[in-house]
Amino acid sequence: MSGSTNRYTVPPTVTVLTMMKARLVGATKGHALLKKKADALTVRYRQLLKEIVEAKNGMGDAMKGSFFSLAEAKYAGGDSIKHTVFDNVDRATLKVYSSQENIAGVKIPKFESVSEPGETKMELTGLGKGGQQIQGCRKAYLSAIQLLVQLANLQTAFITLDVALKVTNRRVNALENVVKPKIENTIAYIKGELDELEREEFFRLKKVQKNKQKVAAQDLARKEAKAAEAAAVYDNGAMQDSA
Repeated sequence: MSGSTNRYTVPPTVTVLTMMKARLVGATKGHALLKKKADALTVRYRQLLKEIVEAKNGMGDAMKGSFFSLAEAKYAGGDSIKHTVFDNVDRATLKVYSSQENIAGVKIPKFESVSEPGETKMELTGLGKGGQQIQGCRKAYLSAIQLLVQLANLQTAFITLDVALKVTNRRVNALENVVKPKIENTIAYIKGELDELEREEFFRLKKVQKNKQKVAAQDLARKEAKAAEAAAVYDNGAMQDSA
């Protein structure tokens, strides 16, 4: 039988049939839930891909503007611009915080850049020479860093979603093409075996009933023969008495 290999090796009983039907219901529900999860992940996956393309295009423009601003600041401030900036920076005003985002049960790392409020010495940097260019360079690089954090967030989410989507699709395909057909073949096998046993039991009962009828007919024939024999003996005795 060709489908005998694509089924579970179980005894064909009613209990096992009930268990297999319950497993089929569970596999069907699991397949539907995983399919919905895969669809949700696919939608978010395509959104991330579009956002990554836009962020990369914006990143290129932002980095180009930042390098031009740095060149302008170096030209306006001279060679001492590096020492001027280092002397006026004592803490980071832009920090990156990480958190998690839940998409259809998949936990995705999330990065967010936050500008901390407060006074800084950078406001007074370069008052003597090139101050406007230095402040413009600072703003350009702050914008580039924010875009870089956004791009890192999108890339990390994209990679995580890609792995989760592949795993989910493998599970969906396994349920659809392996697990469910195997359970259905097992149920069909058990039903066929139970039908065969039922036919055998019906034939056996019919045979037993036929044998009982045959025995009853033989008993009836023996009783009738004995009755006829007794009647003949009685008739012979009556005839002798009358003679």
